[in-house]
Amino acid sequence: MSDLEAEHEAWKARRLASLAAPDGWLNIISRTPLEEGSVSIGRAETNDIVLPAGPDEVGRLTQDAEGHVTFAPADRGAPIPLPLSKSKPPRFTAGTLLLEVTTLNGENALRVRDTASTAGAERAPLPSFPFDPSWRIRADWVRLEAPHSVEIDTSRSIRTEVEATHKAVFEREGQRYELLATHGTAESPQFVFRDLTARGGETYPAARFLFGEEVTKTSILLDFNRAVSPPCAFTDFAVCPLPPPGNVLPIRIEAGELAPDHG
Repeated sequence: MSDLEAEHEAWKARRLASLAAPDGWLNIISRTPLEEGSVSIGRAETNDIVLPAGPDEVGRLTQDAEGHVTFAPADRGAPIPLPLSKSKPPRFTAGTLLLEVTTLNGENALRVRDTASTAGAERAPLPSFPFDPSWRIRADWVRLEAPHSVEIDTSRSIRTEVEATHKAVFEREGQRYELLATHGTAESPQFVFRDLTARGGETYPAARFLFGEEVTKTSILLDFNRAVSPPCAFTDFAVCPLPPPGNVLPIRIEAGELAPDHG
């Protein structure tokens, strides 16, 4: 096994561990959109939001007319303001539950994880294409003439806008391709793309995610061996971005993760 292959195997182990972590994507048990008003949360059937696990009474969430949210724990009366953030949703715990209020386009939702879930431990290794070093591509990292807003659809048809500043430009077998970065950070830009392997569900049909590495002012490493299925491939309680039209590529990228149930 080459050093690159060994490094890739270690990355795959970290990837699965991240999915199975207490704040990963394999233990989500509930997602409920919030509206103006107050709702009770817990496992007891008398609650407004009934959870399949956790304490009978977790507490109450209240959302006001401006979209601000407070949480009043069942064992303490004082409501706690929650600092809403799209990138860092506020979190709180109750027993084995990890709860967070997510925000997308000004719409809030309660997402709940059960950290006692065995889903992560029972998860088989993720299927993937064989490692192919030719799909580790040093691409041009091209700044757009001006940042511009891109409307992105999502797996739940909640359209959102993101600001794009760069695109990756690369060649494969003499053909030129471009991928627009729509999410992520300056150090790890995220590309949401789809290619011909998505036909028939060989890879996840909606999209795959790829995070750029070794970013400089003019270049970026696209290691398609690390193309991953999005969270919505593992749970119905996730909201995932879909590719912008230019990121739907007319080629087969036989690298990275296959669809989770592909066997």
